[in-house]
Amino acid sequence: MAGKRVTNPAGSSNDLRGDVLRVLGVLKVATADQIQRIASPHLTYRHTTKPTASEQKTARTASHAGALSDLRKHGLAENGGTSRAGESLRNLTTKGLEAASYELGRPLTEMGSTARGAGSSGATHPMAVNETVIAMLRPKPDLRLLTNEPAEAKLAAQAAVDSPRGIGTIASYATEVPLPATGTWGAPGKGGAQADIVLTAAQAGIPLLFIEVDNCHETAEEIAAKLAKYHRFFKRQIKDTDGKDKPMWRTRWLAYADEGETPHPPVLFVFNHIGARDPNRTIPRLQELTRPLWAGQMTTGGYHSYDRKIPIVATGLRNLREHGPNGPVFLRFGRTQMQPLRDAIGNPRRDAAIAREREEMKVRQEEYQEQLRRATEQKRAEREARRPVCAGCATKLDDDRWKAATDYPKPAPRWHPTLCRPCEQKTVAAADQAERDRLEAEAAETAEKARGWRSRFRPGQAP
Repeated sequence: MAGKRVTNPAGSSNDLRGDVLRVLGVLKVATADQIQRIASPHLTYRHTTKPTASEQKTARTASHAGALSDLRKHGLAENGGTSRAGESLRNLTTKGLEAASYELGRPLTEMGSTARGAGSSGATHPMAVNETVIAMLRPKPDLRLLTNEPAEAKLAAQAAVDSPRGIGTIASYATEVPLPATGTWGAPGKGGAQADIVLTAAQAGIPLLFIEVDNCHETAEEIAAKLAKYHRFFKRQIKDTDGKDKPMWRTRWLAYADEGETPHPPVLFVFNHIGARDPNRTIPRLQELTRPLWAGQMTTGGYHSYDRKIPIVATGLRNLREHGPNGPVFLRFGRTQMQPLRDAIGNPRRDAAIAREREEMKVRQEEYQEQLRRATEQKRAEREARRPVCAGCATKLDDDRWKAATDYPKPAPRWHPTLCRPCEQKTVAAADQAERDRLEAEAAETAEKARGWRSRFRPGQAP
């Protein structure tokens, strides 16, 4: 134990340090509080009896603060300044980023930067990005780790568990991801964008989602210019390993093409209203400016087709925190009603139309199969009506007998096409027996005649 303390003076465990590496490997820069809320959400409901909120936070983040201290001793993490709220920021070093890549199972080339210096100006944008990830994740506490906590804390934890789930795990997210319109993934050229967050959670029904977080400092025109860069990136084609051209983004991320159309990946804007811009005014203006990028075409099926269009969705960070991704707080550009995230980025009317078409096709197939069954039954009945019966016992001939009788209709001594096999066997046996009886009678008669002739030539008798 003493040796471990020398190696890790703060006494952190391997699991705790791994948690910190995974979270910082994704978020790049974060507070101990944010790391704890993601990695160990049950700790949020501990130490609730401390007299002040500050003391409660210090107590519940102590273990992760210790892990950060030990990682700093090993040169994997470092202090990254302070947030606007005065909280210490932590980020990974280059060595720490490499260690995090192993924890996340992610290539080092996809890990991004170390975010060194992000806290020099308060890191308001990274903090908003982190809070967006937490709101999307909605980490659930493990109630088994709260058995000794006060009843109020248990009730609060139970309410968190019972609330709608979030999407994915921390490994489902990536931040500061370059989207090169020119250049390569590793060396992006000019004219590209950088996604604040990329979510890949196919198991949750969202194979790919790009998320932009705005603190309401940018104008609608500035945001529209960013979306134009997204569109340019989505259209970019490169040769894949099979030598065929395909969208560059498809060489890195898995996404499913809808039947009959290939929409671009969806982009979600999360507005954190701390700046001077009013999102309620920015969003309508942004819709007007970007209409060519997202507007679909009405089809004869009563739904819009979004082939090669970007599904653009907007929400507020406060609503996202309160309701999560399953709440009806997302506005899809071109629609008027608020929807859950999956519905907002999808095309429910098209899905319903396709489902109806499939159901109608299924009904038609069932009707066709029923027609075939009835026709088959009718043919079978007609064939049975033509089936001949045995002339001896009136039993219907089986298929083999019927076929043989049809192929060889001419009777023979041992072939009776009008009889079933048992009757034929009896007839043949009777004929065989009659033949044997006849032969025996003839033999007996011949023998009797022979005896008569011999008696006429016995000695002592006159001829």
